[in-house]
Order: sequence, then structure tokens, then C-alpha cells
Amino acid sequence: MRRLRTSIQATTPALAPARTPPTPPLASNKPQPALVARRAHTMTTPDYTTYTPAALLARVTDLEAQLRALNTAHRTFTPPPLSKKPPKAHKPFDPTNYNFRFIALKFAYLGGGYNGFEHHANNATPLPTIEEVLWTALRKTRLIFPVYGDGVTEGSVCWEGVGYSKCGRTDKGVSAFGQVVGLRVRSSRPKDIPTEEASGDAVGEGGGKGAVDVGDSLPPNTHAAVTDNRLNATASDHPPPPQPPTWDPITDEHPYIQLLNRVLPPDIRILAWCPHPPPDFSARFSCRERRYRYFFTNPAYACAPGSPEGRLDVAAMQEAAQKLEGVHDFRNFCKVDPGKQITNFERRIFHAGIHTHTVGSTPPLAANGDASGTPASMLQSPELFYFEVRGSAFLWHQVRHLVAILFLVGQGYEKPEIVDYLLDTDACPGKPVYDMADDRPLVLWECVFPDLEELRTHSVDGHSDRSVEDTLEWVYVGAEAGGRDGKKRVLPGVDDGFFGRNGIMDDLWALWRKRKIDEVLAGGLMDVVLRRHGASASDAVVDGHVVSVAGGEARSDRVFDGSDGPRLVGKYVPLMRRKRMEAPGVLNKRYALRKGLVSREGGSGEVGE
Repeated sequence: MRRLRTSIQATTPALAPARTPPTPPLASNKPQPALVARRAHTMTTPDYTTYTPAALLARVTDLEAQLRALNTAHRTFTPPPLSKKPPKAHKPFDPTNYNFRFIALKFAYLGGGYNGFEHHANNATPLPTIEEVLWTALRKTRLIFPVYGDGVTEGSVCWEGVGYSKCGRTDKGVSAFGQVVGLRVRSSRPKDIPTEEASGDAVGEGGGKGAVDVGDSLPPNTHAAVTDNRLNATASDHPPPPQPPTWDPITDEHPYIQLLNRVLPPDIRILAWCPHPPPDFSARFSCRERRYRYFFTNPAYACAPGSPEGRLDVAAMQEAAQKLEGVHDFRNFCKVDPGKQITNFERRIFHAGIHTHTVGSTPPLAANGDASGTPASMLQSPELFYFEVRGSAFLWHQVRHLVAILFLVGQGYEKPEIVDYLLDTDACPGKPVYDMADDRPLVLWECVFPDLEELRTHSVDGHSDRSVEDTLEWVYVGAEAGGRDGKKRVLPGVDDGFFGRNGIMDDLWALWRKRKIDEVLAGGLMDVVLRRHGASASDAVVDGHVVSVAGGEARSDRVFDGSDGPRLVGKYVPLMRRKRMEAPGVLNKRYALRKGLVSREGGSGEVGE
């Protein structure tokens, strides 16, 4: 713009001010059309040919000022807020408008990402607990309404007023496929329909025997009025009165499984619910048998061919496991907590043994081979086993201590008779110092609630002398009655709550696929490394991979504890020659003296794994 001004001033000579030519006289007062048009054009578009250089500069300066003002106004322009409807006021949820019922929930979880099952108040943990996540889901779906006492802030985990009980308390990293809790939850039963307790059909604390018929629930004097009308009118004039409403406690109830699974993480899944628990049901004390499984591979870890350190002697492990059955004092197979003041360490084991894991190890769609068409029988992999133990109750870390001893027997460091030695509290009053097995492969497989009448028939001192079967009326996910979400559109064979959209298998398949891809990638990485290394005459195939033979003897013994790799322990020291811990009685007495307590006799100690 400055260059334009300079060029105009340099090239244009000084001119006299332009004079407007005189307007010729009009013949009449009426303006001529040509003149009107010219005036309009002159008003809209100035005739710059008549401008002097000074007038042009003034015009340009004025236009620049207008442009700057428009730019400034554009930059500072704030668009008006979009017209939105004001948010609706939060409507309080009044639990007194709803009925409640007592039920039991069976659920499964993978414990690797959690700090155990039980939540401890005022004890922050690096990872959430299963109870915290379950409590949050129950509160989010507004199924429970705890009663907060003094000193308990609203929003913290609280089970008061819910009738809550739990079966097992698994430790950090331990999973469960059959965990059970009992609690009172919100019901869809209308308020005008009495509960089973009111109608005399009560089976349990919140149970019933089926659909509830309200029966004679009309207002007073209604029956008399109906009778008088029937005397004065025919049946065609007065249709029969409407039937009283009915409500089925299973098919008409809230879809508890779907409600909770929508808000729970994928590694925690509700499997079933029991609409009619027995009277005085407690998930802890009504459970008369707990079943654990501990999974492991054979070989336990990669090792040089010809060396027995990685190969487990499953037959010796089975011989040692059978010695655990029956009633024994397991003080040398647990972790003693003096704070519990436990003096009775006797527990009954119904079954203990080593089993081959085959059923359910591969999903049905992958059973015929891999993606390249290779038959499944040609895919070499380590053998999978699990140790199963069934008992009425377990001590703290008891199962993991049992597995640790079995692994020592399987590796040949101990004989099966070591179990007899540890069970003999006279010969071994204190537990030898040894590490328990890893937590990840342990699963609380099932919690059994038997029929009480049958239990009394086959019992010794109030305890069953044999393994029992579960008799609770479970409604599993996908069941036509009570296992589906009736408010959702259901396609036969597709949307049944099991397979298909929003089915439980969608999340489980995604979880399994993620772990399977990790397995494939890790196996492929080993193949690449071994292929680069190459095989020689001194190499051998272990678990489908070529492993080089290391020269010389190992400098340290390796002990398998169920984790991803063995532990280096130097020269292995047999258990009978190790230092022993103090007897539980000594530990309890020292703790009681330090705390100023009196030792309690006959503690139950049903802490579990």
C-alpha cells in the first residue's frame, strides 16, 4: 500500500481541484431516467477518475481503517451459546418405594489384577480388591443401600444392613470360578403384591415357591357391591372383575446377571443367582465343601535335555497327595497368624490328587488345528496338570503350602514320605522354613452347599465324612427362566444372554483371545531365537523347541514353585535338616502377652486361601 502511494505521488502531476460540471437546465421538474441512473451509480461506486492524489490517499486510508476495525471485531467475536435444554434436576432414589429380597450370587474372576478378594477398611492397597469392585457395581445399579454408621463416610465400602456374607477369601493373585456371596438386593416385585413371607410360602430369607397370587386384595365393601349388582343385572351387562396381578419371583425379577455384568470389568463375571436360598443361609457357614485347583505344566520350565530337574515325577506327586486325605493337623502346611490365636489346626480333606487338564483347554472353534491347517496333534506343547483338593475348610495359605511340598517331591528333592513327617506334630512340632507356591495358578474352583438333611445322615461330629454335592437352585446365565434380560430384544439362538450380542461369551472370548495372542507371540519369539541359533547334535527338542545342552553341572539347584521360572537356591537342603519355626502355641502365647490378651481356645481359623 505504501508503494502504491509513492507511485501515485511520483507519476501524477499536480492538478487543480476537480470541478463538478454544471448540470444542464431541465425542461421540467420531473427528473430524467438517465440522470437518476447516473446518480445512483455515483452513490454506489465512486468515480475515482475525478479524485485528486490527495483524495485517493484519503480514501485508501479510510478503507484501511475500516478493514482493521472489521478484523478486530471478527477476532473478538464470541458466538452466542447454543440453546440447550437445562439439565434435569437429580431425582433422588428412594429405596422405601421398592421391595427387597435375599439371594445368592455365584461369580468368577481372574485375580491377577486385584489385591485379593476381601476389602479391609482404612487399609489402602496398590490394587483394588474384588469386594470393592463388586460393591461399586451393586451401588451403581442401585441394588443395595447400605446403612452407614458413625465414623463411616458415605461412598466407602460398607455392607451394613445388606445381610452380606462371603464364602471364600482368596489372596492377592488367586482366581475363583465359583465364588458365592449372599445379600439382600432390590426387587422388581410391586409394592401392592405381598412377599412370600406375608403369604405364608416362605422358603428362605427372601425366597419363595413361585408366582405369588395376591388373592383377596380388593378394597373393603367391594365384594358386597359386586353381589348387589349381580342381583339386579345380568352377567352380560357386567363383565367379570379383573384378575388380581401376579408376579413370578424368577421370570419377572430384575435380570441381576445382566445388570451387574454391564458395569463389572471383563475379568469379573456373574455366572448365576439363587432366588431361594435355604433358611438362615450364610455363604460362609452354609458352605460345607470348598474345592481348589492349582494348575502347572510338565516340564515345569525349560531345561537341558537329559537333565531331570525340569521334568516332574507326577506319579510321586500323586502318591504324596493321597497322604493328605482324611483328618490331619496341618500346622506345618499353613502360615500361622498369632493375631487369630488359633489352637486347632485339624482339617478334613475329602480328596487330594493330580489330574490331567484336557477338558476346556482349547475353545471349540480352535480344536481342529491352527490357522495354517496344521492338525492340533502336530502342535507340540507341554502337558498340563492340576492338583485338586477338596475340604470342608482350609487354613491360611494351606493350599499353596501343600502344592509347594508336592513340587519338591515331583522334582526329586523330597520323597513322598515327607508328607507323613510333616503331618506328625510330635516328630515335627514346628514348621520347617520353606516357601509356599506362587499365587497365580491357584483357583477357588467351586463352593458346595449340600442338602442339610443328607449332610446329617452322612456326618461325623456334625461334619461330613465324604465329599458332597451342591443342591442350591442356581439360575445360570442364558437360562430361559431368569437367566436373560427380558427387556432386551431376543433372537432365538443368538441373543440368549450367553452367545451373541451383549452375551457373556463376547467378553470372555475377547479376554481369552488377548491372552492367546500373547502366547502365540511369545512362542514365535522363541522360535525365531532358536532358528537363528540352529540345532546341533548336542541339542534336543523340549516342549516343541530346540534347547541347547549346557556343558558341566549347574552351579545352583533350581526349585520350581509354580511361578514363571525356577528359583536358584544354591545347594538344596532337605526339609528335615532345615531350621524349624516355633510351635503355634509359643507364637500365640508371645502375641497374647505382648497385646495383653488371653489366649482363646478352639479358634476356628477358617481363613482360607
